[in-house]
Amino acid sequence: MALPPDWNFSKGITVSDYGDLVVLDQPSYVHESALLFGKISTAPNVSIWPNVVMRAEQYEIVIGEYCNIQDFVMIHVGDVCGTYVGANCSITHRVTLHGCEIGDNCLIGINATVMDRAVIGANSIVAGHTIINQGTIIPPNSIVAGVPGKVIKTRNNWVANRMNAWLYHVNAEGFAKGDHRTWSGEKYLAERDAKFASLQQEFAELPQN
Repeated sequence: MALPPDWNFSKGITVSDYGDLVVLDQPSYVHESALLFGKISTAPNVSIWPNVVMRAEQYEIVIGEYCNIQDFVMIHVGDVCGTYVGANCSITHRVTLHGCEIGDNCLIGINATVMDRAVIGANSIVAGHTIINQGTIIPPNSIVAGVPGKVIKTRNNWVANRMNAWLYHVNAEGFAKGDHRTWSGEKYLAERDAKFASLQQEFAELPQN
C-alpha cells in the first residue's frame, strides 16, 4: 500500500518526493534526509534513519517488516539482481548492501559490506567491519566476521536480533513524535525487560526447539 499523497513525515516529506515506484507501507519513521530512488518497497513498521541512501535503477530493493535501516546505510542493487532484506532485521550504521539477500531476523554490524549475490541466512549476525564477498552463502544461525567474512560460530541469534529490531521500532515510534529519549526512564526499562522475557518464551516454543 503506497502512502497517500498528503502523508507527512517528520518535516513534511511526501511520497511524491520519492517517485511513484517508491512504496512505503505504513513506516514507523522516515527521516527527512533519507534519499530513495527507483523501485523500492518497504513492509509495515520499517524505520529509515538519517542519511540513508537507497538506489534501484534496475531490479528492486525490498525491505521486510519491522526492519531498521540505520544512519548512513547505503543500499544499492547489483548488476544481476536486486537487494532483499527479510523481516526483523537491523541494518546498522554505515552498512553497505549491494545486490544481496539478507534473511529474516539478521543483524548486519556497523560498517559491514555485503556484496552482489551474497546470501545471509536467517537469524545470523554479521560483525562490524566484515566484508562478505560476492556470491558468498552464509547458512542460517551464523556469526560471521573478518575480511573476507567467514562463519566463526554457529548460534541461533533469533532472540537477540528480534530484540534489537523491537528496540529500534520503539525508538522509531518515539522519533516520529519528536521524542529523542525513548530509551530512557523506568517505564522503558520495564517494557524492555518484559519484551525480552516474552521473546525468550516465544523462542522456546518454536518447533525447532
